[in-house]
Amino acid sequence: MRFLSARLSSKRRSPFAGLVVLVMGLLITGGLYAVLSPASAQTSEADQSTVSQGKALFLVGCASCHGKNGEGIVTKRGTQYGPPLAGVGAAAVDFQVGTGRMPMARPGVQAQRKKVVYTPEEITALAAYVASLGPGPAIPDKSAYDPTGASNADVVRGGQFFKTNCTACHNFAASGGALPGGKFAPSLKGVSDKHIYEAMLTGPQQMPVFSNGVVTPDEKRQIIAYLNSIENDPKYGGASLGALGPVSEGLTAWLVGIGALVGFAVWIASHSVRSKKGVKA
Repeated sequence: MRFLSARLSSKRRSPFAGLVVLVMGLLITGGLYAVLSPASAQTSEADQSTVSQGKALFLVGCASCHGKNGEGIVTKRGTQYGPPLAGVGAAAVDFQVGTGRMPMARPGVQAQRKKVVYTPEEITALAAYVASLGPGPAIPDKSAYDPTGASNADVVRGGQFFKTNCTACHNFAASGGALPGGKFAPSLKGVSDKHIYEAMLTGPQQMPVFSNGVVTPDEKRQIIAYLNSIENDPKYGGASLGALGPVSEGLTAWLVGIGALVGFAVWIASHSVRSKKGVKA
């Protein structure tokens, strides 16, 4: 028994043992690569196909303002038909195109929300192509912006964030408001949770960028929960006047109501009984 144990021990110390271990390691590594690499290659091909589709759509619908390679086009006066898109990220494209703001019929002071031109698949392809031009914010997952299950504390916290950072432009009731230079902050009523999140993440047009380092994803979700809560609230007096309450209704009553009464009084006075010339008593 001792002799057999010595022989086995000497074989383990054989110079060929290292070579055997190396060969086995190569075989295992090669097998794992053969199993995993086809899926990776297929994913890469699918991504490249999406980018190619997006580039074809971009050349038709976006290149006239943003340039063939997303470099932007500068006019002779130094203004821009469209800004460069390298680094804006897929989230910016998903917001701008997904809300119908892009493509614009013609350059203007501000892109306004309108009917969406592209299908969801085409928007995804456009976003993939623009994302390939430079790193930028990606399209968020639903878990990032979905406020389902938010507590009352989350809604209150979101209201505090909104009133601190957003009401100066969007109004405390999220009804929107006027800005200098013919621009405006749009109403947030009826805007999807995803697009609100993307707007905070990318800062479209004159809106500042609230990156995740400034307003965390949890805080963004709390703001969305607050906006959903006020949209579902019952509309009491003044809702049609920007939610300003009875003050605006009272002003309207004075201007319209009393103005109408004064007009009737003048009309009645002008049609009162008058004496006519040539008529003797």
